[in-house]
Amino acid sequence: MANSTSLKSDAVLEQMKLHLATDAGKQLTKKIGLVYQINIAPKKIGFNEEIYIVDLKKGEVTKGPYEGGKPDATFSFKDEDFVKVATGKMNPQIAFMRGAMKIKGSLSAAQKFTPDIFPKPSKM
Repeated sequence: MANSTSLKSDAVLEQMKLHLATDAGKQLTKKIGLVYQINIAPKKIGFNEEIYIVDLKKGEVTKGPYEGGKPDATFSFKDEDFVKVATGKMNPQIAFMRGAMKIKGSLSAAQKFTPDIFPKPSKM
């Protein structure tokens, strides 16, 4: 089960990629202008994590570690918790307090990382 295509988050981040190419996505990059690293673990934070970079400076989503220095903020999630936060089913503050989301880096940058930056799910 540990193959990299088994994450539900892949679909969300794939939609994010398409969303950033739209006009609404371009507005986001202008407004936020930060780089986020998202570590997504299938079952337990810190184990077998997939790394994604959501670059809201360039407006792109890539898989793998960030090449341009350090990201503004790094988030760690379990796959299902990331999907809940990204689709607005779980409040990011509550996720953080419950330990479902871990944050490293700039807290002010992290606070701009809200479910609004994600495209509304068409069908998931």
